[in-house]
This record gives sequence, structure tokens and C-alpha cells, in this order.
Amino acid sequence: MKVSKKVAGVEYAIRDIVVAARKVQQKGMKVDYLNIGDPVQFGFQPPDNVRQALIDAINKGENYYSSSEGLLELRQEIAKKENVKGFSISSEDILVTNGVSEGLDMVIASIVEDGDEVLLPGPYYPPYASYVRLHGGIPVEFAVDLNNSTPDIDDIKSKITSKTVAICLISPNNPTGVVFNEKSLKELVDIANQYNLYIICDEIYDQIVFDEKFVGIGKVAGDSPVIILNGFSKVHLMSGWRIGYIAFNQSSKLDALRENLPKLARVRIATNLPVQYAALESLRGPQEYIGNFVSEIKKHRDFVVKRLNEMPGISCPNPKGAFYAFPKIEDKKFGTDKEFVTKLLESKGVLTVHGSGFGEKYGSGHFRLVYLPNMNVLDSAMNKIEEFVSQ
Repeated sequence: MKVSKKVAGVEYAIRDIVVAARKVQQKGMKVDYLNIGDPVQFGFQPPDNVRQALIDAINKGENYYSSSEGLLELRQEIAKKENVKGFSISSEDILVTNGVSEGLDMVIASIVEDGDEVLLPGPYYPPYASYVRLHGGIPVEFAVDLNNSTPDIDDIKSKITSKTVAICLISPNNPTGVVFNEKSLKELVDIANQYNLYIICDEIYDQIVFDEKFVGIGKVAGDSPVIILNGFSKVHLMSGWRIGYIAFNQSSKLDALRENLPKLARVRIATNLPVQYAALESLRGPQEYIGNFVSEIKKHRDFVVKRLNEMPGISCPNPKGAFYAFPKIEDKKFGTDKEFVTKLLESKGVLTVHGSGFGEKYGSGHFRLVYLPNMNVLDSAMNKIEEFVSQ
């Protein structure tokens, strides 16, 4: 029986690597999982009021299909949030999705045809390339300075062709923790306007920043064709409940997309309604838990980056946001980055993700680890990594 060629380009290194970890566990070795960026798995639960909102919605009978665009009150609150960051939009400009991944799929499906090219920040979150390929497009990586958190503008311009349809941004970035500043965002918006391209900006980690105030692309978007992807998995600690959204800027260039993309939302019916009520409460209710979460994670970042940079043959830029470190493997004795990650897992039981899984061109020679686990686990894992690279 045949399988569609479209799935051949679909990869997700972050979860694909778990297969190898299970084999190691079957041999009796304990594994430290530093591969998945899910705060809830590491003990950071949504606050009581948000959990209660989900329970109350179920008990009140809010268990039916919502509108395909999403609960009106939730869309209104999301619009308020995005307007604080710089947009000037209404609930009509918001579409609630089953996580950012579904939103990304809908956007790429709506703008990419066979042979079209989409620019991605190198390294990038794997589903971006996978969805582009799935819909017949070609992902093209552009360079980013990981130490200074700046995109290479000349490199971007050199890679724009007649087939380019969009520039994707992820800020704060997964896997690198890079956070683009206002100047960089403005330059990217200007390029998009110059070449008549969509800008798709993923801001799922928008409140998880450590050293400087986060600037959303909405602040510099003007009337440009900017599409924001965001959700509740990371900042609001609701990863398993799968809820996100698409926000469209007020731009006449987005009129055709506004008309056609919602058809995909109708085809898939709706987003989980009780969870939408929980998301609504997460925006309306107390926000102190977010600051507490970020403060704790900053301690983890400082510890992990310091330890990594003290290890022989390893160098690690300081991530400005999110909860990932993306160290470079300076010592070539381990072979490829995938061989490094595999040997580290098999010999020490520490599961990370090979950098080439985030794009061959700029991810190779690195590995990604998550610093969400508690400090005892991180200390033990750092000791094991240090033993491994020192052998």
C-alpha cells in the first residue's frame, strides 16, 4: 500500500530521539530527559484558578462545539493582550487554534504552493520546515548571530527569490533562546514590505525573557502583512490542553488570507471549548505565577550556561529567553552532533537533541537541552555531560 510522498519530509527530532532513550531505559539505565520543552512535565502546573475554570466549564455543560473562530470573550481578551504589545486589532482578527502547531499548519497551507520558498531563522523549530515541505514548499534557512541575537539582514536579502512567499520569525527562539530587538524586527518588516512577503512571527515565549524587556513585532508592524502565532502552552503552563491562536494585523494585504484561512478552521470544526474557558481565566486572572516561573527558570539558565561554558570543548551563548540552551560542540572527536547526542545518551543517560534536527545549515555541530528540570536534576545532568566531554 502506498504512502504519500508528502510525509517524507516530516521530521520532529525532539520527539524522534525519544525512541533511542526508551531502548537505553530497557537496558536498565536511568535517563535524564532534557529534550522536551514542556514546563508542566517538570512540575510547573497551571494555577488553581485556571484549573478550576476548566472544571467549572465542564460541570456547567460547556462541552459542545464552540464557533470555529473560537469563543468570543477569549478572542476579545487575546486582542487586548496583542494590542498591549503594539497591535491595534479586534476579536475579528483572532482565530483560536488547537495549539500553535495547528495555527502554523493552517497558515502555511493557506500561503504555500508547490515550489514556493519560506525563509526560516537558522536554527529553527522543526515543525516549520516540516509543514512547509508537507504543503509542497521549500524551507530556506537564514543566518542569525546567536551571541548578539540579531538576524543577518544581508543573508536574508540574498536568499529572497521570485519563489519566496514568507519570512518566519520565532522570538524568543526555540532552540537558541535568541530574542530579536526592536531594530531587528523593524528591518525584517521593511524587507517583507519591500519584497511583498508575509511575516509569520511566533511569540509563544513572549513573557519568558530574562535580561531585557520583550518587544513584540506588533510594535513595528504598522500596516504590514504580519501574522502572529501564539498560545498558552509555555507562559500559561497549559501545554497538554492544546490551545493557541492566530492574530492577523490590520493590513489590506491580508484580506484574501482572512477570507480563506477560516475555511480550514471550519473544516476541523472547533477548538476544545472547556479549555478555552481556562485560557480566558489565565488572561483575566492573577498573573503573579508567570513572574515566579520566569524568575525560577532564570536561575536554571544561569546555572546551566555557566556549567556548560566551563566544560572542555563546549561553548554556549547566553539565551535571552525561552528555556533552551544551544551549546556548540567545539571538539570534533565525537563525530557529528547526532553521534554526540547518541553517545551521551548511551554512556551517561542524558537525553538532549542533536542540533542538526533544527536545520542542517546552522544547527549542525550543536545540541539543544532544556533547563526546566529542578536544580538537583540539572546539577546531576551537568556532571554527567562534563564527565562525557572530559573522557
